[in-house]
Amino acid sequence: MALVTFRDETATGRALAEFSLPDLPERISARELVRLRVREEVARHNASPSHHYRGLVRPTDAEADLNGYRMRTARTLDWEKQADAAEAAFQRNGFLLLIGDRQILDLDVEIDLLVDPVVSFVKLVPLVGG
Repeated sequence: MALVTFRDETATGRALAEFSLPDLPERISARELVRLRVREEVARHNASPSHHYRGLVRPTDAEADLNGYRMRTARTLDWEKQADAAEAAFQRNGFLLLIGDRQILDLDVEIDLLVDPVVSFVKLVPLVGG
């Protein structure tokens, strides 16, 4: 079993936030990693729902905020909907997925978590007017 660190980073590599999950399988697809990350962050939010959500993708009816998303009401989220949205965002280049020192371009790639236990997410911001 592997201990994996999920890290959000800026485009320059500065860490913004991170958390670790123990007891993950030694080999897993990138898709499963993204979905695990989203399931965990939604579970943490749902344990104490608030108007602010710090997650990989924006929930419906939420606005981008300084360090996450502001929701109109404090509510629980559906992790599967959020995970589906994360997969769609990956396909639209909404974020980069880095495993160790390489970028993952396909969610079906299998990852060896014993070799690369740090999974980095870099959210991409669309350019204004472009």
